[in-house]
Amino acid sequence: MEVVYVDRTGTKTKTETDPGRERVKQTRSSKFPSRTLFLAACSAGIGGTFQYGYNISVINAPTKPIQHFINETWVQRHGVPISEHHLTLLWSVIVSVFTLGGFLGASLGGTLSIRFGRKGTLLLNNAFSLLATLFMGLSYPTRMFELLIAGRFLVGLNAGIGICVQPLYLGEISPRAYRGVMAMGTSIFITGGIFTGQVIGLRELLGKEDYWPILLSTICIPAILQLIFLPWFPESPRYLLIDRGDHNKCKEALKQLYGSGGFQAEEEDMERERIELIGVKPMRPWQLFSDRSLRWQLTTIIFLCAAQQLNGINAIYFYANYVFTRAGIPEDKIPYVTIGTGACECLTALTCGMLIDSLGRRILIIGGYSLMTLWCIIITLSLTYQEYAPWVPYISMSCIFAFILSFGLGPGGVTNILITELFTQPSRPAAYMTGGSINWLGFFLVGMIFPFIVMGLQQYCFLVFLGVCCLVATYIYFVVPETKNKTFLEIKQEFQSRYGNQKSDKTNQNRSGALLLSTDM
Repeated sequence: MEVVYVDRTGTKTKTETDPGRERVKQTRSSKFPSRTLFLAACSAGIGGTFQYGYNISVINAPTKPIQHFINETWVQRHGVPISEHHLTLLWSVIVSVFTLGGFLGASLGGTLSIRFGRKGTLLLNNAFSLLATLFMGLSYPTRMFELLIAGRFLVGLNAGIGICVQPLYLGEISPRAYRGVMAMGTSIFITGGIFTGQVIGLRELLGKEDYWPILLSTICIPAILQLIFLPWFPESPRYLLIDRGDHNKCKEALKQLYGSGGFQAEEEDMERERIELIGVKPMRPWQLFSDRSLRWQLTTIIFLCAAQQLNGINAIYFYANYVFTRAGIPEDKIPYVTIGTGACECLTALTCGMLIDSLGRRILIIGGYSLMTLWCIIITLSLTYQEYAPWVPYISMSCIFAFILSFGLGPGGVTNILITELFTQPSRPAAYMTGGSINWLGFFLVGMIFPFIVMGLQQYCFLVFLGVCCLVATYIYFVVPETKNKTFLEIKQEFQSRYGNQKSDKTNQNRSGALLLSTDM
């Protein structure tokens, strides 16, 4: 079958082989992404989602030294020690203002990526990280703990923009056959950041009491590395072609990323999408809610992003120290076991990256949530009968690692990929803004109410998370189709045919001003 695009004047604009047959051919003959593509992903990740993971974990080590610094500063200013209530409040603000900055960053990330480009936004985003380094580094010599609050807010702003724009960049530069493994760079760098923060925070490195200003200032290192390396790599080809209409720069970017002879199929996919979207402007987040053709995609993203904060992973880390203590691990050795949980997350992110383009998205995310449901049951029973026998704490400890493994194999890795794949170019930045805002808002609310949930329900809080995991797995099974090895337009059309949005689809075709005609060979 031959496919021909015809514009309103009747002029033929593109002739090519059938996209379905081309996809099968490409899938069979695709080579592993080039070294340039791999290095571009690393350059984007080191200053992107790595900062998110690193700043989540690095703040844990200097808790007591920073509280001591706040108390000393208070005594110098007021002549009396700070009350326990005010100290707890100030420390909570220092920790939680990170999430507020992240929420604002996620809300701005999509808009910035449209205006400055994906790569340009990532580079500009490092200014917030460098400014935060300056503030937090100067807080100790100036005796101003307020600079810590400002620095943490800027770090959150940096992380919020990074976790919104980096997956967007990776999803758009990757070839279709390897879109899953490339997009897994988001989770790999998050878990790598968490693990690095845990290691750097050890007392043998920068975890000593006097080193905390240096520890918090290390966030400048990923920013500097990204500013050095990312400019050598191109802007997203899809952004250059569809958003900017620059065919020449798009072709140059594709040649640099894929090599001179391996980008024709990707260029044809982008051209089909460009023609389909002629006249369609980038959407704002609120416009997603009024577009009926995106109703199920938007519902899916909201559901998955909310579930990432409500699936129990935070409860697992909350209970980790208690379970490790009950298992007989000495208190001074628990930080090293905690590093094991970070290494476990890194391992599962890498494993998911190797499996996602062979097994598909549905199997991993449904399987991950199903296994998490099982571990919720077992850990509830083991914590309830913790005193029953000496070996029960070891079951609890095994469940903690099993839960983290299941989370990394499914929800932790696949969610961001689905945001890329369920939306086309005009709606994708708005989708990342919406999903990121929900994620950060959930992060903040869980941090505020989670201790009260644990105090009220104790170990039975895992029954709540069990219900969430079971519900998400059921939803994905019945609602979300497999997206592996499909173009963005094919995924969009599958949702439209499945949920009866043909009317909206016709409207989009009229706006694009192009008709798709099929004639037999």
